[in-house]
Amino acid sequence: MKKIAVLGSTGSIGTQTLDVVRSNGDIEVLGLSAGKNIDKLEEQIREFSPKLAAVWDEKKAEELAVKTADTDTRIVSGMDGLLELASMEGTEILVTAIVGMLGIRPTIEAIKAGKDIALANKETLVTAGHLIMPMAREYGVRILPVDSEHSAIFQALNGESRKEIHKLLITASGGPFRGKTRRDLETVTLQDTLKHPNWVMGQKITVDSATLVNKGLEVMEARWLFDVTLDQIQVVVQPQSVIHSMVEFEDGGIMAQLGTPDMRLPIQYALYYPHRRYLEGERLDFAKLGQITFEEPDMETFLGLPMAIQAAKAGGSVPTVFNAANELAVKKFLQQQISFLDIYEIIGQSMERHKKIEHPDLDEILAVENETYQWIESRW
Repeated sequence: MKKIAVLGSTGSIGTQTLDVVRSNGDIEVLGLSAGKNIDKLEEQIREFSPKLAAVWDEKKAEELAVKTADTDTRIVSGMDGLLELASMEGTEILVTAIVGMLGIRPTIEAIKAGKDIALANKETLVTAGHLIMPMAREYGVRILPVDSEHSAIFQALNGESRKEIHKLLITASGGPFRGKTRRDLETVTLQDTLKHPNWVMGQKITVDSATLVNKGLEVMEARWLFDVTLDQIQVVVQPQSVIHSMVEFEDGGIMAQLGTPDMRLPIQYALYYPHRRYLEGERLDFAKLGQITFEEPDMETFLGLPMAIQAAKAGGSVPTVFNAANELAVKKFLQQQISFLDIYEIIGQSMERHKKIEHPDLDEILAVENETYQWIESRW
């Protein structure tokens, strides 16, 4: 019986992780966490009977404790609660399905406690990859990617030497606005932005997909996960979302992982690695598919990708500014306080004004995040 804890169990990745748990029957969920969706978390507690449940919002945690007083689940709150859940005794894998830089400290705590990490939190490596990857090696912990693109690369590399990688080809759907011009983007609405053509995801990642920020974050994450240079990573638009990513090796051979757009596959692969299990769902039918097409990403219209690459090349604390600025900009866009194109403006201005810290430690990373938030709030 495999034992896991899930950070962010009420979100898109978290709920699909629990779908995988239901389907297999040999995974025990010892810990669950949510931000403030305690109704959903209560349902999960009653179904999976975890020993511990963490709620970020302290008042919501108190409400949940009353609601679940008839269960054996202990309720904790805030960052202390997340850290306790991340390092709790008995778990083998921590699924980090939490959104944002909030996931960094719990991930570090889990690594120090010897837990493998099923990583769905991009921000952890984007902002702190220089801390996380050496720490994982030091503690003998595996970082198992859950993002479909990074999972595809991870699968393609299974049994291969990473020293023989020539290039990583990260695929992108192009998002809901593929083919649109800069002028078109001046009038797009929130509702337009949340209509992703292929994937069902949380709101934040859906907006990131539309701006191509998400693909930029994946490039930044991939360099740390697979120990390659930025020059060894190429983004290719593959609108059907059938090829989830590829690896080109030194001899010119290319390995690709294909499948229907279903996040349960990379989640299940991470939980059972290196083994595979049967997964219910639609299978890829090449006869019906007919063709798979490719395009270059439009880097002049969708600035999220080139700005992310700029941040990654600058290094130090700049990726933290990029990430933090995007997080707050997307939050404001979701609240309909700014326009779609304002997201790029906020990220660009935040990066321009920042004085880089060359090798930031965790406290400096979190301080830069907070400083970036404050600067943006004072102007938008």
